[in-house]
Amino acid sequence: MKKTLLFFSILMLLMGCSPKAVSPDGNISMQIGEDGGITILYKGQTAVELASVGMTTATRGEGLVFQKIKKTGNIVESYEMVGGKKLLCSNEANEYALNYVDEKGMPLKMVMRLYNDGIAFRYELSGLESDTLKDEQTTYRIPEGTNRWIQRWTEAYEDFFPLSTTGKGRRSQNWGYPALVEPAEGVFALITEAGIDRKQSASSLKNEEDLELYKVCPATNECVLDGDWCTPWRVVIIGDLGTIVESTLVTDVAAPSRIEDTSWIKPGVVSWIYWAYNHGSKDFQIVKKYIDMAETLDLPYILIDAEWDEMANGGDIDDALAYAKEKGVKVLMWYNSSTAWINGAGGPQFRLNKPEDREKEFAWLESQGVAGVKVDFFRGDLQETQEYYMDILECAAHHHLMVNFHGATIPRGWQRTYPNMVSVEAVYGAEWYNNLPILTNRAACHNATIPFTRNVIGPMDYTPCTFSDSQHPHITTHAHELALTVLYESTLQHLADKPESYLAQPQEVQDFLSNLPTVWDETRFISGYPGESAVLARRSGDTWFIAGINGKDEPQTLTIDLKKINGKDFETVTTFQDTGDAAQPWDIYTEGAASLSESRMFNCQPRGGFVMILK
Repeated sequence: MKKTLLFFSILMLLMGCSPKAVSPDGNISMQIGEDGGITILYKGQTAVELASVGMTTATRGEGLVFQKIKKTGNIVESYEMVGGKKLLCSNEANEYALNYVDEKGMPLKMVMRLYNDGIAFRYELSGLESDTLKDEQTTYRIPEGTNRWIQRWTEAYEDFFPLSTTGKGRRSQNWGYPALVEPAEGVFALITEAGIDRKQSASSLKNEEDLELYKVCPATNECVLDGDWCTPWRVVIIGDLGTIVESTLVTDVAAPSRIEDTSWIKPGVVSWIYWAYNHGSKDFQIVKKYIDMAETLDLPYILIDAEWDEMANGGDIDDALAYAKEKGVKVLMWYNSSTAWINGAGGPQFRLNKPEDREKEFAWLESQGVAGVKVDFFRGDLQETQEYYMDILECAAHHHLMVNFHGATIPRGWQRTYPNMVSVEAVYGAEWYNNLPILTNRAACHNATIPFTRNVIGPMDYTPCTFSDSQHPHITTHAHELALTVLYESTLQHLADKPESYLAQPQEVQDFLSNLPTVWDETRFISGYPGESAVLARRSGDTWFIAGINGKDEPQTLTIDLKKINGKDFETVTTFQDTGDAAQPWDIYTEGAASLSESRMFNCQPRGGFVMILK
């Protein structure tokens, strides 16, 4: 290992005189090696290797020497969410302080929490005086040959998570979160971060010098630091695939809600124009079609997308707002963040950047009964961008506006801290059928990967469930598309197809969309493997929704173990399946409780899927 990565002297104190660092259930433990590296074990198998740790500022952090480890407490917490995979969350952890001093004798504390479903750690500094950040040395070792699903870093976090066994990138060696790794058969680790606050930037991973060493690289942060400061939490969810999918660790470590009254935040399904009609929000008549669709399907919302400030063809935005109010449909409205893509991008622009302009705009929206905003095209992971996100969320909350971020960074726990953040794009979603042809052949595998990667960490505005074609065709089946509305969690779930496409579906499908929950009391992993298949069960009240998709281009049998949900007796089971017949694509049937066995087998079409509703 290169000298620049060796920040510690030999550690002779850990074994014997230091406390054994374990999770409350004893399944996760920590070892510190003589080279300064930290190994996290799951049931005795290596789950995470930290080849090096530490951070430097302009005045601190060089030549770190380990001093001691001390257990600092037990964490037992429960909290309630407004949206997400689980409304009532709880966690438990053992917390340890790893204390170091640098070559100047200045302290650095690494706080390490061992939860039953993973770890979270951060660096804490005190007594800073006009200091600035320099670098972070946290480095994950992922040995060659290890299965991994990691997206190439892009400013908007819109790329695929292809299976790879090497750290070699296609174009660069810069990687985005979350990163899913399979260090041993049946053992998985999902690497991400959470709890970003003001004076902190987001980070990514780089393995430029050594393909096995993925270094945490914070984005630009030019804040001058005084007093106490800490990094965001570096988070690794650890366990089997069920643990990964069901974990709430990202929100567990985030700050509690800063919004006292959340009663005005209303989850629901949204009709959306862009996928079917690029530039459609410029046309009042098209906007009316989507308002009518929302009324017909009993959807609470319509999103009026970019360029509504140029609306014509019989009406403007005031007319659209009045028409939606007449039809009993709440409106969400698009804005350009005006920090990234500006020249050639849609408007409205430069209405949210200055506090006084943002306050004026949001006050106007509130006066018009607008329910929320979609803000797009943000400038990466910079500290100033993170602060801008928070400025928008806080001002929006003051005016009772929900927020959907697009062209944005991934969720890092703000869905707990700011519950009005109801969705985030940060995914290669269905809108790309409107842009490039690549999604057509890759969608099924991609769709069966992101339940184990991107959607684990927070709400995801994939815009699922399209039955017709956009600019480029999709070859996933109708039942596959319907299943995505359950597989993918988003407090606001957007339906992007043409109104006539939805209204041409059988009444049972229309009723399904009309009554679709977008928040869940609990989520359970049933079966699957990244890229191959995914089957999840989600509960809303007393009703269970089970959805599964085939990520392969050939038929696949998916076995559903119904014992994984609960022992309750259900009165009816409604199933949506594919027929394989393009002319008559749906196989929809309802059964009584007597026909419900403990397991069910679905013979899925290539790129197919299914949905079961148990009442």
